[in-house]
Amino acid sequence: MQKLLMLSEKISKYLIAAVLIIVPLLPKFPLISVPGTYVSIRLEDVLMFLLALVLVPKFVMDFKKIWKDKIFVAILIFFTVTFISLLAGILITQTVELRLGLLHWARRVEYIIPFLATYLLIPRDKIKETVEFYFKILLIVMAIAFVYGLGQRYLNFPVIITQNEEYSKGIALRWSPGAHINSTFAGHYDLSAFMVLVLPIFLGVLFTLKEKLSELFIAISSGMGLWLLISSVSRTAQASYLLAVTVTLFLLKKFKGWLLVILISVISMTMSSGLDARFGQAIKVLYEYVTTGKGISYVPGFVVRADEVTLTTREIIQATPAPAAVKVINDVSIAIRYNVEWPRAIRAFSKNPILGTGYSSIDLATDNDYLRMLGEIGLVGFSAFVLIFLRIGKVLLKTFSLKDKLSSFEKSYLFGIMGGLIGTFVTALLIDLFEASKFAIIFWLLLGSSVSLIKSKLNEN
Repeated sequence: MQKLLMLSEKISKYLIAAVLIIVPLLPKFPLISVPGTYVSIRLEDVLMFLLALVLVPKFVMDFKKIWKDKIFVAILIFFTVTFISLLAGILITQTVELRLGLLHWARRVEYIIPFLATYLLIPRDKIKETVEFYFKILLIVMAIAFVYGLGQRYLNFPVIITQNEEYSKGIALRWSPGAHINSTFAGHYDLSAFMVLVLPIFLGVLFTLKEKLSELFIAISSGMGLWLLISSVSRTAQASYLLAVTVTLFLLKKFKGWLLVILISVISMTMSSGLDARFGQAIKVLYEYVTTGKGISYVPGFVVRADEVTLTTREIIQATPAPAAVKVINDVSIAIRYNVEWPRAIRAFSKNPILGTGYSSIDLATDNDYLRMLGEIGLVGFSAFVLIFLRIGKVLLKTFSLKDKLSSFEKSYLFGIMGGLIGTFVTALLIDLFEASKFAIIFWLLLGSSVSLIKSKLNEN
C-alpha cells in the first residue's frame, strides 16, 4: 500500500496539472448525456473521477490522521448536512426529484475533489516546486484563453456555452458585435470570475520577482487577462477584480504597483464603450430607485413576478413591446435579479429555513450564490459552508506570522490567493459561482494548494 501511495502522489502532480489545463481550456462538449436532464458527462468529469481514485490510497493509509483534520471534518459536515437537506427536499417539501437532486449533490462533491488532491497528495517537502509548476501552467492557460478570445472576436472561432438546454448540447455559436467574449469558458461570468481569482496572483508575483524575463511574461499574461475580463463585460467581476488586486498589493505593501495597476485597469475599462454604458445604466437605475421608490422593471409598465414567469427573459422582452411614452427604470440584469431570481430563492428558503428545499429545487440561476444556498440547503447547510471557509481562513491567516520565512514567490502567491478569495466572495453576491464547474474546480484546486503550502511551512517550524 505504501508503494501505491507513492505512485498516487507522483501521478497526482500531473493529473492536477491536466485539470489546470483541460478544465479552463476545453469547451464543454458533452460525452454522455444523462437521460431526462440536460446534464452531460464531460471530459472534466472523467478527470475528477480519476483524481478521486488517486485519493483512495491516501485515505486508506492516513485514515486516522485525515479524520482528525479540522478542514476535512468541516467538508464532511457540509456534505452530510446537504445530503440530509436533499432527503428533506424529496420527502418533506417534495421539491426535489431523486435522480436530479443526487446529480446536483454529487456535482458539489466532484468540485471539491481538487482541493482534497492538492491538500492531501502533494508531498509537503515538494510543495513549493509544485506550486511554482502550477503557476507556470496558469500563465500558459491565460495566454491560450486570450488567443482563443481574440479568435472569437475577429476570426469567428466557435463559442460553446451551457446557458440553456439547447446550448448545453455543444452547439457552436458565433460572436456578434456587442456580445460578451466567453473564450473557452461556458459563459462570460465563468470567464470573468476566473480572472478575478488568478489576476491578483499574477500581479502579486509580478511586483515581487526580480527576474526581468519572468516579469515580462507575467506582465503580458496579466494584460491578456485584463483584456479578457473587460471583454466579458461583467460589471460585478470588474469591481471585484479592483478590490482583489487592492487587497493583494496592499498586503504585499506594493503601493506604487497598486497605483499603476489601478490606473491602467480603470483607463482600460473606461475605453470599453459597452462596459461604460452598462455601469452608467446600473448607476442610473439604482439612483432612480432610491430617489423615486419605484420598482425595478425591465418591461415598461410591467413588473415581472417570480410566480408568473414561464418564459425566458429574452422572450418576455420580445413579447411585450414597450410603449415609448412610459418612462421606466430599466436594467435587465438588475431587474431579473430583483423581480425574479432573488424572490424565487427567498420563497424556497421560507418553505424550510432550516434545511432548505434541496439541491436542484431552484433550477434556474439565482445570481446570488448566498441566496441560492439559503434556498436550497437552508441555514444549517449555509452555516456548514461558512465553517469550511472559517477553518481554511484560519490557516491562511498564518501567512502573516510566517511571512519572514516565506520566499517572495510563496508570499505573493498566498496573498494573491487571499485577494482572489475576497474578490470571489464579492462576485458571488451577484453571480452563481460555486456551481460553475470551470470556475469552481480551479477555485478549490488553488485554495487547496495554498493551504498545503502554509501547512508545509508550519511543519518546518
